Amino acid sequence: MAVRIIVDSTADYSAAEIEKRQIACIPMTIAFGEEQYTDGVDLSKEEFFEKLIGSDVFPKTSQPSPAAFEEYFKEAKEAGDSVIAILISGALSGTIQSASLAKELTEYENIFIVDSKSATLGIRMLADRAVRMRDQGAGAEEIVAELEALKPRIRIYAGLDTLEYLQKGGRLSKTEAVIGKLANIKPIIKVSEDGEVVMHGKQRGVKQVCKQLGKILEEEAPDENYPVYFVYAYDKKNCISFIQSLQKKGMDFGEVKTRGIGPTIGTHIGPGAFGIVYVR
Repeated sequence: MAVRIIVDSTADYSAAEIEKRQIACIPMTIAFGEEQYTDGVDLSKEEFFEKLIGSDVFPKTSQPSPAAFEEYFKEAKEAGDSVIAILISGALSGTIQSASLAKELTEYENIFIVDSKSATLGIRMLADRAVRMRDQGAGAEEIVAELEALKPRIRIYAGLDTLEYLQKGGRLSKTEAVIGKLANIKPIIKVSEDGEVVMHGKQRGVKQVCKQLGKILEEEAPDENYPVYFVYAYDKKNCISFIQSLQKKGMDFGEVKTRGIGPTIGTHIGPGAFGIVYVR
């Protein structure tokens, strides 16, 4: 009995990375008004942000349908394989609900749905761990137990370069956004242990955000057994400044791994956002 691993497109894997890991990816849908796109299929990260910046229409992201999962689940059932679906936080999307309904329709117990309580590279942390264990011969239940233990140790922090998209998405009033822009306020957000995106603080300017994130890393030293990812939304400039500020403080995380954030999270944080993902 083989173990199949599924993620959704918010894990921000490239097609080559998915193929290398021998996993499956269920894509989200992004709509700019009447125009609909499939995340990572007919809309790249770069194309998404270009549309986001250039369009007057605020995009909407939609979870995959139960049918999208059911196809994979039925195939696994027929082959007698187990499935581990590692998906975006249930607090951020209804993707978990779609997968759970598909499991019921498939009527197959060897499907394990893992609420990552995370997003973007946090999902990747879990999926990569699952892939390693699968390749070492671990069974589905053993892998899921490991993922559940790892979940609360994953940290995601990000600094936002603009308040515009928080305001467009209804998370800030127009007045708050205008005042924040005038004061050069840069919010710091994090993914909570409940899997929600919450405000962690505010700073004036990118330099101060870099300092604050550096302090967090000093207090919460990353586990060296796991990679540290630096993330950015479209424009790498702030992410590079952040990495350089850490290096000046003598903080070394080995090979620098930078990854771009995709549409599902990018919709709300906008271009120029940057941050870090690690295991505490």
